Amino acid sequence: MGKDLHVDDKNSIKNTILVALSLCLVSAIVVSVSAVALKPMRLANKALDRNKNILIAAGLFEKDVTEETKIDELIGKFEIRLVDLVGDKLLTVEEVAALGIDPTNYNQRRAAKNTSMSDALTNKQDIASISRRAQYSVVYLLKEGDEIKTIVLPIHGYGLWSTLYGFIALEKDFNTVSGITFYEHQETAGLGGEVDNAQWKASWVGKRIYAPGGSVALRVIKGTVNPASRDAMHQIDGLSGASLTSRGVQNLIAFWLGHDGFGPALDNLKKRG
Repeated sequence: MGKDLHVDDKNSIKNTILVALSLCLVSAIVVSVSAVALKPMRLANKALDRNKNILIAAGLFEKDVTEETKIDELIGKFEIRLVDLVGDKLLTVEEVAALGIDPTNYNQRRAAKNTSMSDALTNKQDIASISRRAQYSVVYLLKEGDEIKTIVLPIHGYGLWSTLYGFIALEKDFNTVSGITFYEHQETAGLGGEVDNAQWKASWVGKRIYAPGGSVALRVIKGTVNPASRDAMHQIDGLSGASLTSRGVQNLIAFWLGHDGFGPALDNLKKRG
């Protein structure tokens, strides 16, 4: 009978709860230690993916480029600069140093959440549904001598289910698209997720952002672009079955290339020649 009582005691509710709590505690410790230990690797992979997408947008990435050293070598061809989105200009190295910001480590997403480093957008301004815009943005310049050959701009905005983060590259006229890519989003696979489709992204190359008057003219239309249309140079095929994601992409382009984004700074660069 004593033996039976001992067995019952081991299977008591108290012991069951203690075992469960012990397992939860051990699991939590293992997960926490793993997260801390793997964080440097995770951040390095994230930076590598970002750099790869900058190269894709600029048309410098080759499918067989997988080595980190090769990607670092290619990204090293770019000048990493800072744009003042409030002052509408590309900052000089001296101006950036005075701000105490290192462009290579500047986190624009974090800055957008900091009220001292970002500005709230009005409903009229916030066509990309991002709520706040950082006061400064990193841009990537590919130069030939003193002349800018390609400029790569970070872009983001809300689609259907998520915020899409990507890059758009413009040729030296700061108007003609040389590439676009999205490296982070949670849009529906096969629908809005087709922003990752290589053929769709290739259709952006050669398109023009601005109308002759300077307004953002590029549109992601419903259906397929008619090459014979006089507006074809400003039109992108819509994503089939994903009208809200298509509209989101159009809106984020309109915002970031418009008056409240990089538009005025690009215009100033044009005037400077």
